[in-house]
Amino acid sequence: MADGVGRWNRRAVLRRTALLAGGVALGAVGTVQTTWIADRRLPLAGGPASATLGSQFQEVGGGTVEAVWGVHTTERLLALTFDDGPLPQWTPMVLDTLERYDVPATFFMVGARARDNASLVRGRMGRHEVGNHSWAHHDLARMDAQTAYDDLRRSHDAITEATGMSPRLLRPPWGHLGGAVLHAAARLDYRLVLWTLQMVEGQFPRDPVGHARRIVAGVQPGTVLLGHDVGTERRLVALRGLPDMITGLRARGYTFVTVSDLLRRAAVE
Repeated sequence: MADGVGRWNRRAVLRRTALLAGGVALGAVGTVQTTWIADRRLPLAGGPASATLGSQFQEVGGGTVEAVWGVHTTERLLALTFDDGPLPQWTPMVLDTLERYDVPATFFMVGARARDNASLVRGRMGRHEVGNHSWAHHDLARMDAQTAYDDLRRSHDAITEATGMSPRLLRPPWGHLGGAVLHAAARLDYRLVLWTLQMVEGQFPRDPVGHARRIVAGVQPGTVLLGHDVGTERRLVALRGLPDMITGLRARGYTFVTVSDLLRRAAVE
């Protein structure tokens, strides 16, 4: 009796194991098929995931795109960058501070804001440079290739008109990249610029000195530092701490340069 029960149990286990394995296999096939069907519905040819326009001839400027987070250099060089402006809230404050301390910076501008607030920056860019940050700060990585290009082309023209400077750099909103963004950047002969270190205002509420101290300690040679000249009140912590940040970094031997200057100087080392 015990042997019979043992044999039955072993048969049951084996049968159930076989059924389970078969079910897993069928489930795997079903998952693969479901994924395949979902992927088939994506606009891959020319869509957000694609860095091509299907079978069309690829009009892509120089034919290459370089993406930069920072550079390797033995010199104590730093590129200070500001995103999302210009707006009346804080862009003039940032420009005033940079002028007072004779610091160049790179402003990644939103095209619609550049058009609407051209008076804030016209004649004030001096030794600064401009980059493209999209037309209205929508996610370029969700757009198809042609839509992303149209967005950036419109922004490019508005920034050029507002500042008298033609952007050669692109920072996509939130740093989101996709095939369509790469394709549009290539068509416009842009370099993609992200960042090495970001200001962290939320960690230092009402403490601009503490925030400045954190940034000064975190910078390394070749850093691209991300800040914002628009946003919520918390971002004022970083902007009010800019003087301490600048003097602290200079005390550490750092020289401020634009992103393009940083890339040029690193390339000749």
